[in-house]
Amino acid sequence: MNMTRIQQRHQIAGGFFDREKTAGVIFCLPLIIGFSFFIVIPMLNSLFYSFCDYNILKPAKWVGLENYAKLFQDAKFWKSLTVTLKYALISVPLKLVFALLVALLLLRNTPLTPFYRATYYLPSIMGASVAVSILWKRMFALDGLLNRLLGIKVPWLGQTSTALGVLILLSVWQFGSSMLIFVASMKQIPQTLYEAAEIDGANKPKVFFKITLPLLTSTIFFNLVMQTINGLLVFAQGQIITVGKPLNSTLFYVLYMYQQAFDFYKVGYSAALGWVLIAIVSLFTAFLFATKRFWVYEGGY
Repeated sequence: MNMTRIQQRHQIAGGFFDREKTAGVIFCLPLIIGFSFFIVIPMLNSLFYSFCDYNILKPAKWVGLENYAKLFQDAKFWKSLTVTLKYALISVPLKLVFALLVALLLLRNTPLTPFYRATYYLPSIMGASVAVSILWKRMFALDGLLNRLLGIKVPWLGQTSTALGVLILLSVWQFGSSMLIFVASMKQIPQTLYEAAEIDGANKPKVFFKITLPLLTSTIFFNLVMQTINGLLVFAQGQIITVGKPLNSTLFYVLYMYQQAFDFYKVGYSAALGWVLIAIVSLFTAFLFATKRFWVYEGGY
């Protein structure tokens, strides 16, 4: 009798968990279907086309590694890669430094602090938009606002020495998202640590470098990884503001990939560029994770 009751309970429990599993699968289906159709299948298609001579208008023709062999002999490939790396290596550290400095200022609780946080975050929402890129282009035009305020006539976007710097400045201006993450992390640091440091007579710079900065290294690492990936994938600013000019000084990697696909209809070659970019981003991410154990503090407060 007891065995029969136990079996009945197991059957009821099994049916309950089966219904839960079915419900979970049903709720996950939209994400699974969307991820499959819009991410996985296009990626597999692009991988296939990277081994083909394909221009959209004609059927794809298998050419093996020919696209990859051409790629490494392409001077524009190396130029676009150099420009993108220079952009990322300059803009990402500057953005994180500004984000951290502003986060320190916004830790103070004043009636206007929420307003300041929203104001500083606003460029991160609007920075990649077409409208702001056009506005940035007009600001730095020969007859733009900056030249009028300074009383000079400098072609900021028309000379190779300054064009990339203008785009880097736009990226640094978009430090709001990193700033909010820093603010949230600093609010989690126990005040008892600061009180103990104050009792010991530590000044503010020493408190920052001995308490705040070490406890922020995990947050710095997260922002560094995300912003590095975003920096390597930059596209909109170069396409809208400079179109890669002058003399390819702002020819970003993704912009060059776009041009090959939609301007020259070399879809197979563009797909090969895309997969090389995935490899480059993966290498940078792996390098950052490999160095993590040397400088990131992951202990508790």
